[in-house]
Amino acid sequence: MSAEIELTDANFDAETAKGTTLVDFWAPWCGPCKAQGPIIEKVAAQVAGKAKVGKCNVDQNKTVAGRFAIFAIPTLIIFKDGKEVERMTGLQKESALVQKLSA
Repeated sequence: MSAEIELTDANFDAETAKGTTLVDFWAPWCGPCKAQGPIIEKVAAQVAGKAKVGKCNVDQNKTVAGRFAIFAIPTLIIFKDGKEVERMTGLQKESALVQKLSA
């Protein structure tokens, strides 16, 4: 079972409202996104109980993608209590993401 949450235009605000959430903005046709996917799964398993990890398909959820001005993917954003606190673009390492979420 995956520890990641599927984020959509409909549930995004509710899922990111409380606590720390890492959101992976991605698309199925994006090569670097495909490489980031397994890393995100490992991060989700490592931070379970401390932070949430979600994936948002930008092709299917254009409202959220537009709201956060997602122009390049993968883009990873860390939210604390619904507010963006850090943004990373491009392929990110597992260790760096776990460290940022544990800080």
